[in-house]
Formats: sequence, C-alpha cells, structure tokens
Amino acid sequence: MKMERLSQDKIRIFLTFDDLSERGIPKDDMLKESMKLRALFMEMMDQAYTELGFDPSGPLAVEVFSLPAQGMVVIVTSGKLNFHQDRHDDVYDEGEADEVYEMEVMLEQSDLISYAFRDFEDVLGAIQLIEPMLSSGGSLYKYKDRWMLQFEDVNLDEEKYSTLIAILSEYGEATSVTQAVVQEYGTTVVADHAIEVLTQHFKKT
Repeated sequence: MKMERLSQDKIRIFLTFDDLSERGIPKDDMLKESMKLRALFMEMMDQAYTELGFDPSGPLAVEVFSLPAQGMVVIVTSGKLNFHQDRHDDVYDEGEADEVYEMEVMLEQSDLISYAFRDFEDVLGAIQLIEPMLSSGGSLYKYKDRWMLQFEDVNLDEEKYSTLIAILSEYGEATSVTQAVVQEYGTTVVADHAIEVLTQHFKKT
C-alpha cells in the first residue's frame, strides 16, 4: 500500500492486487460494501494519519478507481467535494480506469486510547503504574510484531487522564490503529479487563 499527499485536504492511495488478496478481498468485491472493505478503509485512514498527518475527521469524499492491470487507486478528500470537478487531474487518464466508484463517508468519532509497545515487559511496566488510578478495563492485542494496549470510555478527571497518557507515552507510542483493524488482522490476547488480568498474573515482586 502506497500513499501520497496531493494537497492539504486530499491524498492518493495505491493498492496492488496483492494488497487486496492479503486482506481477503477479491478484486470483484473491492467496490462492494462489506466489513472487510470497511476495515481496509479504516486501516488506510490510520496509515494516512500516521504517515502523512492526514486528518480523517468530518465528511470524506472517496473515489475508487479500478485499474485492470495494476490494482486500485483511492482518492480521499476531506470536506465536501464536487466529484465531477477536475477529478481525473490528480489520478490517471480517464481511459485507464476500468470502473469508478464514488461515495461520501463520515468516520465515527472515537475516544479510543491506543498505544503500541515493542516488548511485553514495557506493557507490564505501564500497567503497574496505571493500575492504582485505573484498576479495570483495557484490551491487549498482538499486531504486526507489537503489543497493542487499548482503552475505551476512560472516565478520569483531567489530571489523571494526563498522567495516564504520560505513562503510556513513556513505555509505548501512540497509534491511530482502530479496534476493528487489530481484531481483524491481529491476535486478541486479553479481550477485556486487561489491567486486572495482567496485574493478577504478573504481580510485581
């Protein structure tokens, strides 16, 4: 998967057929609504945010171009877009596209806290410091050779929330990878109550 920024509010993503097959999406299903397509789109937006700093909040205009000999080109524009206004100037010659699929997407807003850790010991180190102020919750995954610790609906005051983020940032690094992506392409280690489970099984001695 390759991507580039075309302008402040527009990016282009190129997907080969290998990229699609690795995610279990046959070529003919790329232009159909499906859970795999949604997961792929979320993965693309996560990567675009991480690599390009592209903010996927708000309405997104999406154009998918099927190139029969190469793969797929996806153009994503933040804010509303007139699809038929110079759309091919930033893509390919109109004659190269086999099919064109257009849609407008509004990504769900999420308060998910997601951090990646290189080593399991780093996860335990963070958990031991977090547990006194956040004794329950959390999910742990293994995704792309990293440990992913995620929290939803964290109910802490501003000071404790800032402390939580500081601890997680000390041991790991923030990531925009969503739960849907890690559940689909990663391995669930502790589905719920990760803090309690890890604290119980790996008590500091």
